[in-house]
Amino acid sequence: MPVIGAHVDAVDPVAAAAELQAGACQFFLGDPQAWKGPRVDYASGADGLRSAAEAAGVALYIHAPYVLNLASTNNRIRIPSRQHLQKQLTAAAEIGAAGVIVHGGHVLASDDPQVGFENWRKAIDGLKIEVPLLIENTAGGANAMARELERLDRLWDAISGSPNADRVGFCLDTCHAHAAGNELSGLVDRVLAITGRIDLVHGNDSRDAFGSGADRHANLGAGHCDPEGLAEVFGTAGTPIILETPGGAAEHLADMAWIDEHAAG
Repeated sequence: MPVIGAHVDAVDPVAAAAELQAGACQFFLGDPQAWKGPRVDYASGADGLRSAAEAAGVALYIHAPYVLNLASTNNRIRIPSRQHLQKQLTAAAEIGAAGVIVHGGHVLASDDPQVGFENWRKAIDGLKIEVPLLIENTAGGANAMARELERLDRLWDAISGSPNADRVGFCLDTCHAHAAGNELSGLVDRVLAITGRIDLVHGNDSRDAFGSGADRHANLGAGHCDPEGLAEVFGTAGTPIILETPGGAAEHLADMAWIDEHAAG
């Protein structure tokens, strides 16, 4: 079975992972809806958090703020996004994180999407990527970079032209895929044919129907995702799974049990 963890509070993510008996966890370095930070809330600072995680055998994943949009054609958004993502990557390296997850972003409905793909390549060119940067597929957006697989293919083609391409990986969110209209059955193979890698799975059910474009998570087995498709993704991706499902430790333990029951083998 893969390593399973959850998105947890940043004050003591190692203790939160221990409560779940998890080998991984994810958290924010600051406010996910703001441009401030990053900051390490752990009482012993970055070095203390790194040591505690190593001692506990817990892999730390950082989710970049939602406000970042590396694809944007608006300089007032794109340039600060690059700068802030660099700060996130640097801080993540200081705590020994296994990766930084960032959403694929979008351009305006009136924009040529190719400009967004090229903006991503330019960003990757200029970043110092000391820990893997994992681009996550998104649920909605008419001109999104990583919603449909065809767009993901174009994004990866653009990124492949960067000398930093080997430092960029992929985070597959099951709720986002379902909401975007991507069937979960066979999805791992279809994604691997494009990216060549899946570095992390965000294991989420969806509160909304297939193709809705709505990014609203549900606990596993309680939403609209195809349960067999969910189990297939969890069982075949071959990568850690981070739950971003509603609730606290009790709900996450139930979701972990769902994976154990349905995705074995």
